[in-house]
Amino acid sequence: MVIVTHSGKFHADDAWAVAALKILFPQAQVVRTRDAAIVEAADFAVDVGGIWDPATGRFDHHQKGFCGARATGVPYASAGLVWKEYGARCVSALAAAHTGTTLADDRAVEMAHAIDADVVQYLDLSDVGAAKNAPGGYGLSAVVSGFNPNWLDEQRVGYGDADAAYRLSQFTRAMELLTDIMINAVKYRVGALLSVEQVRQATVLDDGRVLFLENGALPWAQVVRKEMPKVMFVISHNIAEQRYMIHTIPVSPDSFKARADLPDAWAGLRDAQLAAVTGVADAGFCHNGRFIASAKSYEGIRSMAAQALQALGQ
Repeated sequence: MVIVTHSGKFHADDAWAVAALKILFPQAQVVRTRDAAIVEAADFAVDVGGIWDPATGRFDHHQKGFCGARATGVPYASAGLVWKEYGARCVSALAAAHTGTTLADDRAVEMAHAIDADVVQYLDLSDVGAAKNAPGGYGLSAVVSGFNPNWLDEQRVGYGDADAAYRLSQFTRAMELLTDIMINAVKYRVGALLSVEQVRQATVLDDGRVLFLENGALPWAQVVRKEMPKVMFVISHNIAEQRYMIHTIPVSPDSFKARADLPDAWAGLRDAQLAAVTGVADAGFCHNGRFIASAKSYEGIRSMAAQALQALGQ
């Protein structure tokens, strides 16, 4: 099997698209060329060839008249075109390989859509010149572009076949980075999915205002935010560090604003200073932003939670 993409400078959209295909077809050969005969003979042609036809493995968006776009209006480039066709299969394969989880088809589709919304659409927007995916020069598209050889590399390596070989090696490195991003995106979402029931079944304390998680590594924020409006604080056991934490509940995924903050008097204190203010001998720290604090013992963190609730009443 052969996957062809264009030679010369590469971008994040073609690197993501080829990386996704390589996950599903790991034995496929990647060829970077603009030779029409090689493109036509390939099993997949990505970002080259002037055809969009998933049934024949054609995923270009440069041709005249192309107007493919998401329902939101965000236009497709090659990353989105391949992900639209193969994203759910890619998610399923990565979930099985890296978490041992077999996803239902509808769940894989849901995760693929979420990854498109979080990552892929921004690669497409950057490629078509509609938007950057982050300010400055360190959005993901810019980072991938930085793998391209510059003029100093060209002088050092040479031109012609030497340049093509070096550029292919850099393209492969960019694909490896994007593959890791895909893996992490899937692992995060599978982890969140598998944690839901455990969070729902966690112990509720203090008349429903405190939730206790025996494993602090569980992703809990979405479930608590959506399903547990009465909970003001989450306490958890950080098993790896053998300490207990108290967390505030963010009102939205991208906000530090919380349903309730930890007491103002705790802000920025550590160890003996925090112990003196709280009366908890094994108190560890409280973040200056008052959204997280710690103690070595369960009894200590329970006492801090009680004080935080009392401060709300005042």
